[in-house]
Amino acid sequence: MTALNYHHLRLFHRIAHEGSLTRAAEALHLSQSALSVQLQKLEQQLGHALFERRGKKLILTEAGRIALDYADTVFETGNELMKVLQGRPRAAQHVLRVGALTTLSRNFQLEFLRPVLGRPDVELVVRSGTMRELLAQLEMHSLDVVLATTAVRRDAGTDLHSHLIAEQPVSLVGRPGSNPEPLRFPEILRTVPVTLPSLDSEIRVAFDRVLSLAGIHPIIQAEVDDMAMLRLLAREGEGVAVVPPIVVQDELQAGVLVEHCRIPDVTERFYAIVQTRRFPNPILHDLISASVSPPRASAAER
Repeated sequence: MTALNYHHLRLFHRIAHEGSLTRAAEALHLSQSALSVQLQKLEQQLGHALFERRGKKLILTEAGRIALDYADTVFETGNELMKVLQGRPRAAQHVLRVGALTTLSRNFQLEFLRPVLGRPDVELVVRSGTMRELLAQLEMHSLDVVLATTAVRRDAGTDLHSHLIAEQPVSLVGRPGSNPEPLRFPEILRTVPVTLPSLDSEIRVAFDRVLSLAGIHPIIQAEVDDMAMLRLLAREGEGVAVVPPIVVQDELQAGVLVEHCRIPDVTERFYAIVQTRRFPNPILHDLISASVSPPRASAAER
């Protein structure tokens, strides 16, 4: 195998960061045709297409994303070489790009990412968005994984896979002393107001099914599609809230909230959605392999 042509790699690096052959050619003071020829030579040497055209846009392929990561490292190393004599070298890093639903529990995200936090060889990028936005970024190779509470549908037209990485119980929680009478589920919900996840939540669907079978129409004081907001309302409200304990674990440990009871037959599932790739991110593989559902400790144990 011939040695990598770093001149070609630098040209590719500029094209990728400019996102346009035209802008890169202008910045490099080259013609588009000359730049295109150099890019083709690099692709031939690597044996993979680095871009695909979508309209007027250049989109990195999976191989292109990997090549850009390495190119970033190569040229950052060149910059670091200038700093070595100043005693300020930096360790080489691998990049892990994670997408998470805007409504997903921050506590769960933290627990999932904890094994890589503080690792000097890992640069962590976390982006939030809707499911549609994040899956589009995953398919464009700008994300390595999407964290969500629903799995993607598998069919012949998709190469996305959903790994179940945790399943959490769901509880009724409230402020201490807000309900002096012993809480008997589900009867208590005939008289005590409740804060609920929104109707498009799988938790809500399962919760409504349980109450429907019991013939109970709850007094709904709020419906929230964001777990961070539900957490705040649970702290401020006079009634109870339906929430996975992991969302309010800090409040439970501090005694700001108490867990009244677990709701039978209602859980929240967390998925890591990935795309089938020829060059999977090894850090992500280790992270998903290490992810298991945490033990379901009782409120007293917490």
